[in-house]
Amino acid sequence: MPTRAGSQSAMIPPLGRRQFLAGAGATGLSLGGAFPTVAQTPPKVDYTIRIAPVSVELAPDKVIKTYGYNGVVPGPVLRLKERQQISINIVNDTDIDDIIHWHGLFVPSEVDGAMEEGSPMVPAHGGSKVYTFTPKPTGTRWYHSHDTAGTDLTRSTYAGLYGFLIVEPTSDPGRYDQEVLLAAHHWEGRWVSMQDMRKGPPPDNGLEVMYAAASFNDKTLGHGEPVRVREGERVLFRLLNASATENIKLALPGHRFMVLTLDGNPVPTPTTVDVLYLAPAERADVIVEMNRPGVWIMGEVDDDNRKMGLSIVIEYANQRGEPQWSEPPKATWDYTAFGRQGTVREPDGVFPLTFEKILGGRGGYNRWTINGKSWPTLFTCTGTPSK
Repeated sequence: MPTRAGSQSAMIPPLGRRQFLAGAGATGLSLGGAFPTVAQTPPKVDYTIRIAPVSVELAPDKVIKTYGYNGVVPGPVLRLKERQQISINIVNDTDIDDIIHWHGLFVPSEVDGAMEEGSPMVPAHGGSKVYTFTPKPTGTRWYHSHDTAGTDLTRSTYAGLYGFLIVEPTSDPGRYDQEVLLAAHHWEGRWVSMQDMRKGPPPDNGLEVMYAAASFNDKTLGHGEPVRVREGERVLFRLLNASATENIKLALPGHRFMVLTLDGNPVPTPTTVDVLYLAPAERADVIVEMNRPGVWIMGEVDDDNRKMGLSIVIEYANQRGEPQWSEPPKATWDYTAFGRQGTVREPDGVFPLTFEKILGGRGGYNRWTINGKSWPTLFTCTGTPSK
């Protein structure tokens, strides 16, 4: 867990709503010659996050050797207060340079944790960097490696290098009875030619990533503790898709999700859905009314993903028995359902963006382009937008 400077025991409780990281930053007065001068002292470090190898026991017969933060996967939950400055020391105990990105925060590029935006990498073999920033906006964000994995499926977001970052408002009524944080992740990725796996893909399609296991937090279905609830509770689930490549669809039989926020931002129209869809890096805060006593499986709608472990048991008080799963109603995901109702004014202009997948052929790698260009070729929208 992230520890306070000078203390070996202070930790962030993983689900404590009212725990938060204290602000930092100070200035000192020094005397030089006959005239006093004001000298800026380095901000004190509030917390340290260490990047290092870690073993994750998804199940007794499934131990993943990966990389994580402070010895746990997901990394420790960071709860920050809006408008309160924070300093976090990043120590890199791996064999390659790495970096941590504070996903969804409005912070200067030098501390954003994205090297393509100018943030410095944290050197390997014990190098460190201190990030000092004032977190905003409020909401469910996350932090993760922003290194480029390339073809190495053991690095960056293929590894366990991710965690929740929650910016709490100064006033939060907390209209729920329990909070549960669940990060979905796929493990043991490997490159495969899809033509060798099943019929159907174009013969010139390139390599795709397939996985052998999946989990919520650090456990697959049937291992670890269930989420324990009571009838009548309103449970807030903060859900994160921390998979490097896979979309997920989640359901809880007999229950519905009231979507309050997407990617940490309140939706204009909170809407209840049977199935929740999250692309990689997406988050959703949802309220579930616990009104169907029993023992249930909350998990991936897709049978293969659910059997890989991407599920968790929801257990009502005083209920026993095998966890139950049933197919949810057929549903189409529609982002506009959460938008403002009424007429939308015409845009001032339109910038066409064409996304294309360039097939790499069997044994090769596919390539994606925007208007015909791929990273690191710079892409800019130029000219007068068309009406």
